[in-house]
Amino acid sequence: MSEASEVSEVSEVSEVSETAVLAVPAERVWEVLSATGRYAEWVAGVLEVTDHHGEATVGRTYSERNRTVGPLTTRSTWTVRELDPPRRRVDTGTGFAPMHDMTNVFDVEPVPVGDGLGTRLTYTVRYRPGLGPIGRLIDRLQQPGLRRSFQTSMRALEDLIIAEGDEPAGHDG
Repeated sequence: MSEASEVSEVSEVSEVSETAVLAVPAERVWEVLSATGRYAEWVAGVLEVTDHHGEATVGRTYSERNRTVGPLTTRSTWTVRELDPPRRRVDTGTGFAPMHDMTNVFDVEPVPVGDGLGTRLTYTVRYRPGLGPIGRLIDRLQQPGLRRSFQTSMRALEDLIIAEGDEPAGHDG
């Protein structure tokens, strides 16, 4: 798996973006990304999905219990805002104070990997840090951990898909 990192801050909006090349087909990546009830299986920091609607649908919500710092947890609610199957998914979330206007973006692109096709997955989050200058300082300190969690999540997604083989979990053939 190869990776690239990018962090920027423009007009007090922070963006953290990580890219990884996964050795699994883009169609399977999209299937798992679209299953709102499966995030605790692969997203670092998601302890459990507490409410979901199945396959991602624009305008529908899902809720999670998330790890924040150390033993602290929070409850988040996400709304699916944009779907461009099988290429792009955009959700907005609440419940991550002091971060506001949280937007989560997954960009999926088929790419050659070895003798087959894999996936270039870009995982991006945009948000406004709250608490003024102190919040911006906290944000700068937490961004490296956020980048690591994105890479961990993408590796876990790849491992999950490999473990399931050609069919998603629970598929009867």
